Amino acid sequence: MKHSHYTDVALEDVTMDGAKKVKIRWLVSAKDGAPNFAMRMFEVEPGGFTPYHSHEWEHENYIVEGSGHLTTEDGEIPFKPGDILYVEPHMKHNYVNDGDTVLKFLCMIPNDNQYKKKEKANVNPFAAGVANNC
Repeated sequence: MKHSHYTDVALEDVTMDGAKKVKIRWLVSAKDGAPNFAMRMFEVEPGGFTPYHSHEWEHENYIVEGSGHLTTEDGEIPFKPGDILYVEPHMKHNYVNDGDTVLKFLCMIPNDNQYKKKEKANVNPFAAGVANNC
């Protein structure tokens, strides 16, 4: 069991190439004993963005504060507080803060053990809470 306020969780820089003005909080992860999923909060400053990338796991997102858009190969999808986004596996994407305030969104992904079951050589450091990436 874990109970805390999100601001009590360390805010870390996202170090993945292509990220600009992005920070992350690992709210719940494998480090907390969560066997299946990680819940992260991203904070993107105005003008900031996550890298344009893809990977084999999906994202489930909830926009908490701010506004922006999700860039995909099909174009830009605007979002605002209260919106939900589902990013499919292998879909190229990035999150862009084109607003005037900090963009905060929750991002849920499978923990790495989901992939170890499928392929032992595949490790998801993002979900394990060991890499400050998107």
